[in-house]
Amino acid sequence: MDQIDAEHLEWATLSVARLWPNARIAGVVTLKSDASTRRFFRFALESSRKGAPPTVILVDLGPDDLPRYARALNLLPEPLDEPPWLNVHRFLTALGAPVPALYCFSPAERAMLVEDVGNVSLYDAARAEPARAGDLYRLAVRHLLDLHVRGTRKLRAGCIASAIAYDERLFGWEMNEFVEFGCDAVAGGIDRAALGPELTDLARRLGKLPRVFSHRDYHGQNLFIQQLDGPLRLRILDFQDALMAPAAQDLAVLLTTRDTATVVTPALERRLLEYYQAGLVRRGAPGLEPAAFLSTYRLCVLQHALKVIGRFTWLEREGKRGYARYIPDALAQARRILAGPEGDWFVRLRAALLRDGGAG
Repeated sequence: MDQIDAEHLEWATLSVARLWPNARIAGVVTLKSDASTRRFFRFALESSRKGAPPTVILVDLGPDDLPRYARALNLLPEPLDEPPWLNVHRFLTALGAPVPALYCFSPAERAMLVEDVGNVSLYDAARAEPARAGDLYRLAVRHLLDLHVRGTRKLRAGCIASAIAYDERLFGWEMNEFVEFGCDAVAGGIDRAALGPELTDLARRLGKLPRVFSHRDYHGQNLFIQQLDGPLRLRILDFQDALMAPAAQDLAVLLTTRDTATVVTPALERRLLEYYQAGLVRRGAPGLEPAAFLSTYRLCVLQHALKVIGRFTWLEREGKRGYARYIPDALAQARRILAGPEGDWFVRLRAALLRDGGAG
């Protein structure tokens, strides 16, 4: 795993001494990062007085402020005034969302010290105690409702998320990534050009939907569970790519991404979708009627699954290992949707992914 740079360690040492004068760094552990270029390190702190946290996280923001799709589509002019993490964190903190505290930030080092929210992800907690999966994922849906309803109502132009739309063009870019990188992995030998019109139609259908403030990557490995002296608490990470998206997109990510099907059964999925819709009604928020909402959700599941197949195949080609193991899960989600009523809209895609002897 990556070792911390001497410059970052020096900055963190000085920052800890300034923030908590009686504390010092007693140990450093490199944490696993995901697909981005960011790096994470956990510092154990020792202090002669109360007040300093036992641990803090150093986030090395890496060289890029925007994800690859944002740069490819020129969604925002660069350079940005500040890293998106800081911008969205400011908005979410004002909203009262359970995001980690920011202790300090260095533009020169492109590094932050932030609150350590622990080691127990939502997915890991549900997998360890399957009987609690319903309660745990309802907690996540409840916080998602808050982001979608209050977050959308309070969003202003100062938040970078308001300037980026998960629209037909972005959905289409992700479907092109599926065709270019992922199609051969799950449907080798298929005429990829023949899928183009159907994937364009999928992007068009999703691009027409109303949008809400969206986390974009709201899944069980970006949500952490804490239970100290009180009730369960959810903490939200990796919100820097927030944008405006169809509400069902966040739900599709939460309930189906990667191997989530090992803890979110179809029965639990239905209950959580009903819980979300009932929550919209309780909050007086607009929403689609149930049948239309469910169809929208299924389209988001299909699009997300195809996106994951393309993205994870590309990541493996770029030398980022460990993602290929999730491709069969994504393929299973795509097949599940294509075998249902929405599959009638995507005849060629259905034939490609459901054919006998297909990959996965």
